[in-house]
Amino acid sequence: MTIRICPSILSADLAHLAADVARVLAGGADQIHVDVMDGRFVPNLTFGAPVVASLRRHTQALLDCHLMCEDPDRLIEPFAAAGANILTIHAEATRHLERHVAAIKAAGMQAGVAINPATSLAAVEEIAPQLDLLLVMTVNPGFGGQRFWAPGVDKVRRARDLLARAGSRAMLQVDGGVARDTIGELAEAGADTFVAGHAIFTAADPAAEVGALRRLAEGGGAQRGLRAV
Repeated sequence: MTIRICPSILSADLAHLAADVARVLAGGADQIHVDVMDGRFVPNLTFGAPVVASLRRHTQALLDCHLMCEDPDRLIEPFAAAGANILTIHAEATRHLERHVAAIKAAGMQAGVAINPATSLAAVEEIAPQLDLLLVMTVNPGFGGQRFWAPGVDKVRRARDLLARAGSRAMLQVDGGVARDTIGELAEAGADTFVAGHAIFTAADPAAEVGALRRLAEGGGAQRGLRAV
């Protein structure tokens, strides 16, 4: 299982964003997670395509953009033009999920779908074969630093089974409360891609924290492998 650590810039120092991004990439981060919130789908208001375009001028890293927005179809082309590599939309934000996943791919990006804690995995079962990424939220989206939703571990396990049944090689990403005390059990449950903002950017050494989280996730992933034999 390939482990990916994705620092979320929601918890970075926005006055020194390029430096913070460079720091975690130097620590081995695999991709940079951009939480895009519109103040409507969620109560918070954060970044837009111009921030992604600015980041793209300073890094060639994978930019993984998570749209917590209503009407996500209107944002596909702006984020593609800004340089996003992965665009994830919420199943709860659209009645035309397959259409929007296809549009994301047609715009040259990898396509992800996110589901909130209370949303059933059935919402993504039909689209699973087309996904490049499935994001299981382990907090209610909107603000960083929230407490981890413990039932999410079992949901990740069931999401891994769903992807296997679909024959999908999509990344299984988790976002919300990912830290040293949760990442191992999430990896053991089958997650391979981990969004962490507060845990990384509030650490004394964010670059070292990326490495610490990776080691714990690899340990959990190894336990999953042992149990599967």
